[in-house]
Amino acid sequence: MTAITQERIQAALRGLGRFALLGREAFASLITFKLAWRDCLYQMYFIGVKSQSVISITGAFTGMVMAAQTYFQFHQVKMDTATLAVVGVSMCSELGPVLTGLMIAGRVGAAIAAEIGTMRVTEQIDALRTLATHPVDYLVAPRLLAAHVVVPLLTVESIAVGIAAGYVVGVYLLGIDPAYSWYNMLKYTDTDDLIMGLVKSFIYGGIVAIIGCYKGMNCREGAEGVGQATTEAVVYSSITILIANFFLTLTLGRLLELI
Repeated sequence: MTAITQERIQAALRGLGRFALLGREAFASLITFKLAWRDCLYQMYFIGVKSQSVISITGAFTGMVMAAQTYFQFHQVKMDTATLAVVGVSMCSELGPVLTGLMIAGRVGAAIAAEIGTMRVTEQIDALRTLATHPVDYLVAPRLLAAHVVVPLLTVESIAVGIAAGYVVGVYLLGIDPAYSWYNMLKYTDTDDLIMGLVKSFIYGGIVAIIGCYKGMNCREGAEGVGQATTEAVVYSSITILIANFFLTLTLGRLLELI
């Protein structure tokens, strides 16, 4: 093993350690209610209200594409009325939470990393410490709590818009019977699918917030460091969401079967 490889491994392990410590401090801040509530409300507005247009458009066109593609396949075996059921199940358990998480990672994760990274470069975080204000309580905890609360709500919006858009495409453009289509969607879309989607979105919100905060608080000096931290926040959040989705699907699927 070369010296360069050893340095990279050591740097990666140090980074994991810093990330774990940041997560522990943020969790401790949440359970002791030391966070700044005014900033938390603003972050809910920033993450939730300002992301609605992106989430709605993503959910709508995802539902439309799912309805069209499912219809083209099901029409060959005369199962047209099951099209909306596939859209409902896929939007509730997989596409809704995953695409919402990815959109939030691209919009909010980048903004969090850039904002906190700029504060680090301009030594505003050091100024907070001199004023006896813990940076985790003031910067990390409000964003983490806001993401945990708002992302599941955005996921519900994405699911509802996606199913409605799929219904419009299926009924008014493809000519599927509306009554049987809606009946099959309600019959085969179970409450467990929605519960799985909400649990996933809750976790994805925390992933985006904590990775964005970590990258911002540990970015290198200068404008290049802030840009690199922003890029890494989006990339790492997206990859983590996709990897976590696989394990969450297996775990939650087993748990819901047992329940």
